[in-house]
Amino acid sequence: MTAKANGNLPPLSLHVPEPKFRPGDAVDYSHIEVPPAGAQPRPDEGCAAAETHPLCMDLVRVLGEDDAAHGPWDPRLDAETLRRMLRTMALTRAFDDRMYRGQRQGKTSFYMKCTGEEATSVAPAMALAGDDMVFPSYRQQGILIARGYPMVEMINQIYSNRADKLKGRQLPIMYSAREASFFTISGNLATQYPQAVGWAMASAIKGDTRIAATWVGEGSTAEGDFHSAMTFATVYNAPVIFNVVNNQWAISSFSGFAGAERTTFAARAIGYGMAGLRVDGNDPLAVYAATQWAANRARANGGPTLIEHFTYRAEGHSTSDDPGQYRSAQEREEWPLGDPINRLKKHLIALGEWSEDQHAAMDRELMEQVKAATKEAEKNGVLGHGLHHPFHTMFEDVFEDLPWHLKEQSEQAIRERRIKWPEWKES
Repeated sequence: MTAKANGNLPPLSLHVPEPKFRPGDAVDYSHIEVPPAGAQPRPDEGCAAAETHPLCMDLVRVLGEDDAAHGPWDPRLDAETLRRMLRTMALTRAFDDRMYRGQRQGKTSFYMKCTGEEATSVAPAMALAGDDMVFPSYRQQGILIARGYPMVEMINQIYSNRADKLKGRQLPIMYSAREASFFTISGNLATQYPQAVGWAMASAIKGDTRIAATWVGEGSTAEGDFHSAMTFATVYNAPVIFNVVNNQWAISSFSGFAGAERTTFAARAIGYGMAGLRVDGNDPLAVYAATQWAANRARANGGPTLIEHFTYRAEGHSTSDDPGQYRSAQEREEWPLGDPINRLKKHLIALGEWSEDQHAAMDRELMEQVKAATKEAEKNGVLGHGLHHPFHTMFEDVFEDLPWHLKEQSEQAIRERRIKWPEWKES
């Protein structure tokens, strides 16, 4: 199409977002405003949604530079609860490290770590009721660990071995755990948002007391499913918490491509007339308090809440990703909000309830715990080991009664397999 000039009007142009620094560039986070901890007001949980909208542009913080808790958002958790939160985050990180090594050793094809984001899953899991339904994305393994789901079962799924309850049908790390009120993870981004709203609406229709919570990365807020879910939740006042984990990067695209240059992700709540909060995602106490506030609001029929967790993805998007190709190596070290585990550790030490020696001993203990779970799971096989579910199961579990055409396909597949590998035996 040939462009036409129109009088003295300037030619149209598009804006293509660009990150502020690329590999090799000096890192400068001066554009990020970090308000003092405790400076943000805490509205009543039953307030009008509009009262929360200034907080969509702010940053709720509790832990200050002095390692103390400040302000009205301090959840005032006892020391034992704080230690349990610290331990669960540290266990999640130890689990990630072991599974990452397992992938590099060829024991599984794929893994995704949540290093630096542990607070965005562990703290909400602790603030929610144990039977509240969660609809996670693929970086919320901390929820399962916080709810006491067996690590052996998680590893079986990652290794797709003969004990994998999903029978090798899901990509590694896409867990499903009905007994933990943990909805099946999907690689199709943002599909869990409308599913969470539908579940929450059903809970309300039945007169139940359970609420739903769901998570996406900031990039997924550009998906149509995100906006459909927001509309339904607002219209029907669904008891659901929308978590947006803004870790600054999608796979290799920075958050600007999802709209971060114009406003915050929490501000999406404003346009829908929904309550919204923007939270320091590396402050476990702030994340806990925000989730508790939103959960209490939902249970009191106050409607949905959108929470943006402002955090940083410290490592690659997955084991298939090399972040050094698209972002500066110094970003992680320079991130102004620190590390969630370290911040909670320093807070407990400041309270006189923890020490560096205790922390080191805990890390060693957790490493051994994860190692023992891994060894137990490996008895059931690893990727390519041959210890998998029987071949015929690939045709099952879709229909209650296997239809004739699938029976024929199953028999043909098994017959051809025996011809190709005469030594093979169906177990």
